[in-house]
Amino acid sequence: MRKKHLALMLGTVLLTSSVLTACGETKPDEGKQETAKVEDNKPFPIKLVINQVGEIPPKDNEIEKQIKAYTNTDLEIQWLPTSTYDEKVNVMVAASELPTIIKLGYNATSIGQMKSGLFWEIGPYIKDYKNLAAQNQVFYDNLSVEGKLYGVPLFRDLGRAIIHYRKDWFDTMGLTPPKTLDDWYNIAKVLTLNDPDKNGKNDTYGLILEKKYNQDVSSTLTRIAVSQGAPNKWKIESNGNFTPEFTTEPFFQTMKLFKRLYEEKLINQDFAAVDGTETAKIYESGRGGIQLSGGNAQSLQDKVVKVVPTAVMDAAPVEGPTGRRLPGEPGNAGFWAIPKATVKTEAEMKKVLAFIDKLMDPKMATLLVKGVEGTHWADKGEFTEVLNRDADAKEVKPYRDTFPNRNENYNIAKKAKQPDLFRKNSQIGAENEKYIVPNPAHNLLSGTYSERGKELEQMITDAETKFIMGKIDEAGWQAEVERWKKAGGDKLMQEYKEAYEKSKKK
Repeated sequence: MRKKHLALMLGTVLLTSSVLTACGETKPDEGKQETAKVEDNKPFPIKLVINQVGEIPPKDNEIEKQIKAYTNTDLEIQWLPTSTYDEKVNVMVAASELPTIIKLGYNATSIGQMKSGLFWEIGPYIKDYKNLAAQNQVFYDNLSVEGKLYGVPLFRDLGRAIIHYRKDWFDTMGLTPPKTLDDWYNIAKVLTLNDPDKNGKNDTYGLILEKKYNQDVSSTLTRIAVSQGAPNKWKIESNGNFTPEFTTEPFFQTMKLFKRLYEEKLINQDFAAVDGTETAKIYESGRGGIQLSGGNAQSLQDKVVKVVPTAVMDAAPVEGPTGRRLPGEPGNAGFWAIPKATVKTEAEMKKVLAFIDKLMDPKMATLLVKGVEGTHWADKGEFTEVLNRDADAKEVKPYRDTFPNRNENYNIAKKAKQPDLFRKNSQIGAENEKYIVPNPAHNLLSGTYSERGKELEQMITDAETKFIMGKIDEAGWQAEVERWKKAGGDKLMQEYKEAYEKSKKK
């Protein structure tokens, strides 16, 4: 009887407990799960630091609103002026005041920062994100540091140099796109001295240079020299030695061309000091005849006709005496890195990578490349149409140029209807990859370059400018090259050779 009574009491307790639970009591574990779910759905905070492109877009504009909603992030963008960007980034690094994501350039400073462990190594995780994993491995290889990847590239074509020229001037003056150094000289002379715009003034230039004419991947000096047979920055000799471009004969002959153009006032005399934004204004005002550009000729056409309605731009591949030949580029305009000081755990780092991967989903890819449907573009059936080119340049381009995307080459269903010139320029760019000359030292590490690379580069670029401006003669130029070698150039060449031989053994 007692056992029966206890069983009856136990059953009553359990029944009462069940009723209480059904009436609204929450189990401890259930409360934790619901809280965690709420936390997971809460927008993930991301602060992004990138360089300014044109005017800074208004905060919380429609593009940013759509990015935040789609990626479920609380995105805050800090735009820094391009002219002082690297300097301000270095201050951030030194002060340990870094954002969630920061845009960096692949250079000696950032390589040192990556090697020191300031940023997450993301190489092993790329395979877990469908959009990032779908990209050509070359893009990632070109950003690697001793085989490790620390950032997502801002993808660009591997061969971007294209000749843009005033077709109306060329036709009037009987000119064709250049192939030889003599062609370049003749074009510069005719379009500077023969009044191609027929306004009776000596106010035009064939070729306009700016102070970075001999620097980085967009070096006009290197682009023309490579077309004439020079190496792209470095050449590997048959014995494995590394030779810098500026000690080769095609490069020297190209430099002599620049010297002649300067002496005869066939290029702007302030080229060594003038900023690229200023030279761009000269082209856009209709006073420049030919340039080597990584952009699209249609953009220049749209700007020039506002000043000169009859102007006609055209595009042509970079060619030399032996055919098409141009310097290969890294395939990126920098990269997005994730600082460990801000993103402290692997779980958080994965959330950041998930955000970046989502930016390459079809909806986001379309938004970043084309802008907002109905505002910047419209669906016209088999293609889309840009509604306002000025708005596209002002409101969409800042994101298109600084966020990871493959333009219309990935996850965009319909290409935009574009003018014939835009299509022609894009086609030349796509074909360029078959004719690029790689820089064999691009991914090689050198202690000398890390410590003194910028100093050595400045030493030789200054010497090039002095030679072009006639401040030193050929003997003086050779003396500057020898000074470069003794200051660390010889050691740099040896370290590149050793690093290259080491890489071949892996």
